[in-house]
Amino acid sequence: MGSSFRYEERKKAGLLRLLQGHSEKTLLRTRSRQPMEPPMDPSGGEQEPGAVRLLDLPWEDVLLPHVLSRVPLRQLLWLQRVSRAFRALVQLHLARLRRFDAAQVGPQIPRAALAWLLRDAEGLQELALAPCHEWLSDEDLVPVLARNPQLRSVALAGCGQLSRRALGALAEGCPRLQRLSLAHCDWVDGLALRGLADRCPALEELDLTACRQLKDEAIVYLAQRRGAGLRNLSLAVNANVGDTAVQELARNCPELQHLDLTGCLRVGSDGIRTLAEYCPALRSLRVRHCHHVAEPSLSRLRKRGVDIDVEPPLHQALVLLQDMVGFAPFVNLQV
Repeated sequence: MGSSFRYEERKKAGLLRLLQGHSEKTLLRTRSRQPMEPPMDPSGGEQEPGAVRLLDLPWEDVLLPHVLSRVPLRQLLWLQRVSRAFRALVQLHLARLRRFDAAQVGPQIPRAALAWLLRDAEGLQELALAPCHEWLSDEDLVPVLARNPQLRSVALAGCGQLSRRALGALAEGCPRLQRLSLAHCDWVDGLALRGLADRCPALEELDLTACRQLKDEAIVYLAQRRGAGLRNLSLAVNANVGDTAVQELARNCPELQHLDLTGCLRVGSDGIRTLAEYCPALRSLRVRHCHHVAEPSLSRLRKRGVDIDVEPPLHQALVLLQDMVGFAPFVNLQV
């Protein structure tokens, strides 16, 4: 750990010397060609003697925290092409990144660009790589995870070229992980999820939308190992997940606030009734296209104010209205 820190300090010192040397050479060339009349700035006014150039400002105190931190990643790719000094400045900024979202670069990002942007990053806490879903492989991701053990949030939605190896590296190397999106990652199976459940004690939010290999057994294991801390969970569009998984989640996830079961065709009213009994913190429930979930099982949750994406039948809606305002408008329910 100490040698890594010393190496990083030497690298930063080298970049600073590069900038200083570049600035001094530029200043000497400018002085040697001193014009007879004051030079004009780009806006048309006279440039004041001793004017400070951008790169002459303090890097650590001004440029990095107050300037480059506000420049989108896409613009940084252009800025680093201006000169060796700007390239050094951008590299130093990228090495200090805490949050990286590939969407800031554009809808598609080349493999070489991602490798350059992340090659020096060792303090990332948030990483989102959805725009890389068409080509991102274990070989691209695993080294990044190894250099950033402080990661707390990782979004890999749609990254179908990854494998169980990448998830194992994430679980093994990032023990502080709290939020993870694996939506539409068909390679996620029960064994991969077990490894995640065993090694990520801080996990709070997990998106497993359309991870179609998952079955009840994998969700049961997740609930038993990490249920106490789970707050947000999506199991949407997983046809193999049913009441067994939902009931185990209910019994082991007392802090669960948001649950998405959209399109889970095997989920029925028994699972929803168990949720109502054991999950007092539940705030939203998604059960659209869960055709075996009946209104009576949802009514208890509605009375608690849980946001449910399925509207109640007309008669139930009128009863709720009467309870709230003391009357119901005249509607012929026999129609």
